Amino acid sequence: MLYHHFATQEEIDRAYDPMLGRDPSMLVKEWRQRSEASRARHRVSLDLPFGPTLAERMDIFHADTPNAPLHVFFHGGYWRSLSHREFSFIVDGLVKAGITVAVVNYALCPQVRFSEVVRQSQAAVAYVYRHAAELGVEPGQLSISGHSAGGHLCAMLMSTDWEGTFGLPNQLIRGALCISGLYDLRPFPWSWLQPKLQLSGRDVQEFSPLWLPCLMPAPIKLVAGGLESEEFERQMSRYAEHLSQQGQTVTQQLLPNVDHFSILEHYLDDGCFVEWIEAFHGL
Repeated sequence: MLYHHFATQEEIDRAYDPMLGRDPSMLVKEWRQRSEASRARHRVSLDLPFGPTLAERMDIFHADTPNAPLHVFFHGGYWRSLSHREFSFIVDGLVKAGITVAVVNYALCPQVRFSEVVRQSQAAVAYVYRHAAELGVEPGQLSISGHSAGGHLCAMLMSTDWEGTFGLPNQLIRGALCISGLYDLRPFPWSWLQPKLQLSGRDVQEFSPLWLPCLMPAPIKLVAGGLESEEFERQMSRYAEHLSQQGQTVTQQLLPNVDHFSILEHYLDDGCFVEWIEAFHGL
């Protein structure tokens, strides 16, 4: 077996390619149109640099609330495609609730090593925490979420030694929402993604949240879509078990009637993601 019960690359590809049966160009076109409308309706600081490279940029959507809570979102694309600009549409319900939102961009594989994607995600959180006063947000009210690869990055942020690496408190994150995340990287070296990701055995070991301690004493919400392949639910359940064994506050939920992409609709005004993120901040 290559991984779990999969004997061939074709089997792994079917389980881990959510675009099968979808038109990616139409999907991304819709996201871009909706995101352009969201950027037009909010007060937003575009392409704020948080690091030295061109890719290290974020868009900040400002709530009207003084010293607002801050939510940081990490996009998907299997670490090798898309950008922050496709995902502005997720902010509307949160800004309406009085939460400022940072939508983060990061460099993509294979232009950078996988480890650099993780480092840039850490740098984004360190930046907003250190610059909270300039951004008009409360540093003690910071939460994170991410979709697909972004869900993996959020899990990595929960395993970061913030004090030892950045000199920041290990309590800086109030809560994490990981959506359709990937927590065990072992299938990907055998998959269609490997030419882009170029994962080494060391990468798989060091950047699989399933094998890392969670260092952040904050609640974690894990979700996947009922219409996704069973592997997304299995990865979610295994990671939930891993967190529970460490005494973490973790809940998992399989949302019915949504796939890997329509699950993002739960960020809209009446979506459960807004409610859960509000709960992280005591709103």
